[in-house]
Amino acid sequence: MTGAYRTPNRPPEMDSPSLMLTTNPFDDDKLKEECGIFGIWGTEGAASFVALGLHALQHRGQEAAGITSSDGNHFHSHRAMGHVAGNFDRDDIIRKLAGPVAIGHVRYSTTGETALRNVQPLYAELAEGGFAVAHNGNLSNAMTLRKALNRRGSIFQSTSDTEVIIHLVATSSYTAPIDRLTDALGQVEGAYSLLVLTPDGLVACRDPLGIRPLVMGKLGDAVIFASESVALDVIGATYERDIEPGELVIVNDSGIRSLHPFAKVAPRPCIFEHVYFSRPDSVVDGRAVYE
Repeated sequence: MTGAYRTPNRPPEMDSPSLMLTTNPFDDDKLKEECGIFGIWGTEGAASFVALGLHALQHRGQEAAGITSSDGNHFHSHRAMGHVAGNFDRDDIIRKLAGPVAIGHVRYSTTGETALRNVQPLYAELAEGGFAVAHNGNLSNAMTLRKALNRRGSIFQSTSDTEVIIHLVATSSYTAPIDRLTDALGQVEGAYSLLVLTPDGLVACRDPLGIRPLVMGKLGDAVIFASESVALDVIGATYERDIEPGELVIVNDSGIRSLHPFAKVAPRPCIFEHVYFSRPDSVVDGRAVYE
C-alpha cells in the first residue's frame, strides 16, 4: 500500500494509516531471491573460507551478510548490511572471527524488516551454551508459533521467522541438544535449510520436503555445507553429496553422523531453484542448473 497505487474499486479509507499499522509484517507475496548459507568444520581460519563461499553465493542475497565462528570456548560474530565484499575482505574482521568452525549467511529478506537485528546468523546464549543459526527458507507458521511463544514468556529480539527456531529449542523439554533441535523443527512448517553451530558441533539440516537445497563437500579433512555447489568450487572443495530432505547431519570431533528423525514424505523441491535462484553453473539435487 505504498506510493500512489490503489487497487481498482478499493475504498480510499482502506489505505488509512490506522489500517496500515495492522498489516502483518510477515505477509509478503513478492518474489525474492532466497538466502544463501555456508559452513565449514575442521580447518583453521574457517571464517576466511566462509567469506569466500558467501561471495560465491552473493547472487542469493545482496541485502546483508554475517559470519559466526567458534574457537571451542567462545563464539565470535560479525554481521553487516551490504555485500560480502567491503565487509568481510578486511583482515581485522576475519582475525576476530577465530576458530576452526564457522557458519555464514547472505540475506535477501523473506520475512522481517531490513535491519541489522535481522541479519543472520542469529545467535543466543542458551542453557547449554552458545547457539547460532543460519536459515535459508521461510516458515509458513512462524506467526502462529511466535504468538504462542510470546504468551509463554519468550522475548524476541528480531522480526525474523528464524528466531522462532531458537525459542523453540530454548523451551524444549528434551535434554540432549540434538533432540531439542529435532523437537523444534518438528513444530515448524515451511521451507528450511539450516546450519546450526553449538558447543557440541555443526549441524546441517533440510526440511522433509526438500524445498531449499543444501550440499555437502570436503576440503582435506574439513567438512563443508553450502546452498549451492558453486560455493564449494570457489575454495577448491570437492562435492560429496546433497543433504537429503528431512536429514540432519552432525559434524564434531567424533566424526560425521546422519539422522532421519522426521516421517518420510514425497520431496517437493522448489522449481525456482533451477530457473531463477541458483547460478547456472551449480548442481542442485543432482541436476546441472544450466542443463
